[in-house]
Amino acid sequence: MDFTAFGLDERIMEGIEAMNYQAATPVQQRVIPEILKGHDLIACAQTGTGKTAAFLLPLLHQIINAPREDHIKAMIIVPTRELAIQISQHIEGFAYFTNVSSLAIYGGGGGADYSQEKNALTQGVDVVVCTPGRMISHLNLGYVKLDKLKYLVLDEADRMLDMGFHEDILKIISYLPKKRQSLLFSATMPDKIRQLARKILQDPLDINIAIAKPPEKIRQEAYVVYDDQKNPLVKQLVKDERLNSILIFCETKTAVKQLSRDLKKTGLGVEEIHSDLDQKEREAVMNRFKSRKIRVLVATDIISRGIDVEDIEMVINYNVPGDAEDYVHRIGRTARAESVGKACTLIGYKEQRRFASIEKMLEKVIPKMEVPEKLGKTPEYKPSDSPVFSRHQGRFGKGRGKGGPKKSFKPRNKRQDR
Repeated sequence: MDFTAFGLDERIMEGIEAMNYQAATPVQQRVIPEILKGHDLIACAQTGTGKTAAFLLPLLHQIINAPREDHIKAMIIVPTRELAIQISQHIEGFAYFTNVSSLAIYGGGGGADYSQEKNALTQGVDVVVCTPGRMISHLNLGYVKLDKLKYLVLDEADRMLDMGFHEDILKIISYLPKKRQSLLFSATMPDKIRQLARKILQDPLDINIAIAKPPEKIRQEAYVVYDDQKNPLVKQLVKDERLNSILIFCETKTAVKQLSRDLKKTGLGVEEIHSDLDQKEREAVMNRFKSRKIRVLVATDIISRGIDVEDIEMVINYNVPGDAEDYVHRIGRTARAESVGKACTLIGYKEQRRFASIEKMLEKVIPKMEVPEKLGKTPEYKPSDSPVFSRHQGRFGKGRGKGGPKKSFKPRNKRQDR
């Protein structure tokens, strides 16, 4: 379907053409007409399906065709600063030929950024893209006026709940007028998302597009290895000179730093991104990766969702992700739009059960590839014999049978190690 079929304002169409958007994706075909009709909706769409444009285009159309007033008209709440920046950039592109104003509001900046945000919120910027914590800090100071807001979007809602933002979201919504159009987008649709939707949406339409399974154009592979074979294997995988853009996900920032150091010794163009970098440093690294000045980027899950980098040719999971949803989001960084891609997962001995559960959810056996002979003998893939990962214990182990000793457990804040 061509974008002209939606009846969008000519100024928006100019922005679409300037952004080089061609045919509408399935989620755009389903969602745009319903938003234009004024419906609330809850939409389940996997990463890379074009959902950002699906909600931005109709919102911008409605804003520029409404009477011009100095108040906040739309708020888009997202889980991370990276996603806030990305959506803000899309708004700038689509609204280039209009007079719509927008601002991304997120933590990590200095006092000058906060002052700029305060001025924009006070004067009435048209579209606010924000992370929950930063918006609440502004709301607590009493100068943000949201009583005339018309549109609310929650993007990556499942991730926001996973990150513990449920109460923050409800607090922000308590400042909003009850009469508004609300849109909730999520890559997965667990019961907690349904419960949130019932609290904030009015008689919503339910739209499901390609429920979170990896696109077929991603070639998925796995290697069964011992932990000390992972770094040498990654060095082999990234040697392929035909691959110009490689993204490697590690479970912790400690692993990111160690792997990055090892890869740099080989002379490869490698950089890293994790929570120890401040916002400007992260943005600089991402810009270098997008412009192909960096060939290999090693990262934590801080960028597993929401980054907009085209033509990533290979994603490597240094660790098996914690669950199938995380796996889908990580490998979804490749094969975006019309491109194809490759995803390799390194399965440590203690990660075999975890990987088997991912295969079960995907209803697909992922091919186990031969490890180069020079790396030595590898473990056999026998998930049933692998240690069980216990979330309660927070570690790998055989689990506690009847009468077995209890393990002491100290909760760890996962976000501190990202």
